[in-house]
Amino acid sequence: MKHAKLLVFSVLLCSIIFSSNGFGQNPLISHIYAADPSAHIWPGDSNKLWLYTSHDVAGTNHYATMFDYHVFSTTDLVNWVDYGRVLSVDDVDWAISHGWAIDAVYWHGKYYLFFSMVEKVSGMFRTGIGVSDVPQGPFTNIGYVKGVEWGQDPAVFIDDDNTPYLFWGLEGQIFAAKLNEDLLSIIPESKVELSSQLFECFEGPWVHKYKGKYYLSYPGLPKGEWPEEMYYATSDKPLGLYKSQSKYIPLFKGHSSTNHGSIIKYKNNWIAFHHSSWLSGGVFEERSLMADYLYYNPDGTIKPIIPDSLGLSKGKPTNCIIFLEAENGKAAGGRFEGTQVENSFPGYSGKGYVTGFDVRRDYVEVLVQVAKDMKATLKMRYAAEKDFTADILVGPKMIVGWGVLKLNKTNGWEEVNLGEVELKAGDNKIHFSSRDNINISIKIDYFIVEPKIK
Repeated sequence: MKHAKLLVFSVLLCSIIFSSNGFGQNPLISHIYAADPSAHIWPGDSNKLWLYTSHDVAGTNHYATMFDYHVFSTTDLVNWVDYGRVLSVDDVDWAISHGWAIDAVYWHGKYYLFFSMVEKVSGMFRTGIGVSDVPQGPFTNIGYVKGVEWGQDPAVFIDDDNTPYLFWGLEGQIFAAKLNEDLLSIIPESKVELSSQLFECFEGPWVHKYKGKYYLSYPGLPKGEWPEEMYYATSDKPLGLYKSQSKYIPLFKGHSSTNHGSIIKYKNNWIAFHHSSWLSGGVFEERSLMADYLYYNPDGTIKPIIPDSLGLSKGKPTNCIIFLEAENGKAAGGRFEGTQVENSFPGYSGKGYVTGFDVRRDYVEVLVQVAKDMKATLKMRYAAEKDFTADILVGPKMIVGWGVLKLNKTNGWEEVNLGEVELKAGDNKIHFSSRDNINISIKIDYFIVEPKIK
């Protein structure tokens, strides 16, 4: 979903780790504005939970500014990893704007990201698909789903018999269909409109299964009026007929104009992920990720959720780090000149590292996105065969350099603390360049940014 109706209602070539500490569990993440969380546990790793989210640009509450997506993971619901930008409008050749809600699916050994963007040629919303070998991306655009014109807020459901279904919404309508084996098109004769079966439905469907029943949850408009609240319906079959039940997340203090979420069982607990405006502080403002435990009554109905700041950990502070692999390139918002990705030197993180700093000013640039101005500690993991000097800029400001930054040769990979930096709300580029005009075999694995959040 997105700030869809506010007008109506009123890297990368280096890795980055970004750490943020909260004072409670809600909102889940405090360093970046994110919304529309799609939760998954992938085959082979039941210990790790993944969230796929949209991203609200700092300083704006307009849906047209939504441009890219982020992925988060956790193994304990307290410590999180943000893998940064994994796909943006710039990476999708057929799209022009509006990076709204997403979902993901593991299918035949690969990870697929389903997203919604506006098509350049027609101006309509399309349901796009990106693919990656790893769950954190970044994702490479491979086209859009045929037969889903004007498709928004995609959600993919794989049934117990391994049949893939796609659900999507469109301003008061919710549709569903079986997907073909390649996921790039629906089976036309299977397409159904579910809107008439769903009370107050508007968009953002999500399907999960509980005790043999299919639960379709979605944001709805009470009596057709904003803001949205979260409803659900149940069925014996994924394509219905569905029986409307009730709200499971009614309006709460600090709600956003929209809501959008997912429901998943993780380590024997059911959890409802959604979003609010708690971090930005206003209904019309940027949104932040939320999570609350979900409970069923004996008859299978869902007990209404009233979100609180204690959240999943009952008040234990959360921590989030952003981790962006070196080989991700511009898909994560980075840039490089005179350098390249290699993987012959062992011990690196991910699939490679950045090297080739053999001419003065060769550089790698990485992207850090934050919600608010903040100070942080900058670290870097690197390997070098000789001592060298380097410059580092954060935004337009030289924080270490002009020949001052002297780095030692290493015995394999080493991590160094580069000092304090200032990050501005929005996009921040960290720019690393060598000052030496000799080949000293510098290898950059990742950067670490540890913010000092008040």
